[in-house]
Amino acid sequence: MKILAIETSTMLGGIAIIGESEGLIFESRLNVRTAHSERLMTEIDHALKQGGMNISEIDVFGIAIGPGSFTGLRIGLSTVKGFSYSTGKPVVSVPTLEAFAWNFPYSPYPVCTMFDARKKEVYAAVFRWRDGGFERMVNETSVRVSEMVKSLEGQVLFAGEGAILYRQVITDILGDLAIFPPLHHMVPSPSNVAHLGLKKALRGEFSEPAGLVPFYLRKSEAELKIDSRIGTRNP
Repeated sequence: MKILAIETSTMLGGIAIIGESEGLIFESRLNVRTAHSERLMTEIDHALKQGGMNISEIDVFGIAIGPGSFTGLRIGLSTVKGFSYSTGKPVVSVPTLEAFAWNFPYSPYPVCTMFDARKKEVYAAVFRWRDGGFERMVNETSVRVSEMVKSLEGQVLFAGEGAILYRQVITDILGDLAIFPPLHHMVPSPSNVAHLGLKKALRGEFSEPAGLVPFYLRKSEAELKIDSRIGTRNP
C-alpha cells in the first residue's frame, strides 16, 4: 500500500509519499507565503515523478486535517477530495498537532505542540510517549498561552510557531522546565502525516470524503462577521 499525504496546516507545508514496504519514497517542504494553491499541484506532480510513479499507483490519500491555517486546510482538503473522487481511492485524515508530536518520538517529557491562532491565542495539545506511540494528555484546544502553560507540571517540550512566538511567556512561567528543540524541528512534517495516515489505512480507518471538513476549533473571521450581521438583523 502507498499513501500520498498533504500537510497544509501552516505556512511551511509539504507532501510525502510512503510505501508500506518501501518506507519513505518522497518528501518535500513548501514555503507557502505565496498561496498553497499556486504550488501544491505542481509539487504533487514533481513528487510522483521523483517517486517514479503515477497517481494511479497511490492507494490512499492522507490529509492533515487541522487545526491550523483556515485557507491552507481548505486547499489541502479540497485537493485530496479531488484526487479521491477522480481515482476512486480512499482518504484518511490525521490530526495536525498529533502528527507534529511525532517529530519527537521517545521523548521522556510531555510534548506540547502549538500553532499561532492569533488574538493572543494558540492551537495547542499535549502528548506523551507510551507503548510505541503518543497519547493525548490535553486535547486540541484554542487557548491563551499562559493558561495552557500554567496547567502543565514538570519538564515539557514545546514546539511549533506558537512556541517560538510566545517563548518568553512560556519561560517566564516555567523557567528551566520549558524545553525548546532546534528551529528545524519546530515545523510539522509531511512524512509524519503519511506515517500516521498509513497506519490508519491499514486498520481500515478511512474518512468519507463528502462529509470530511477541516478541524478548525473555532470560526474564521469571515464566519464571525457573518454571524455578527445575522445577529444584528435578528435581535
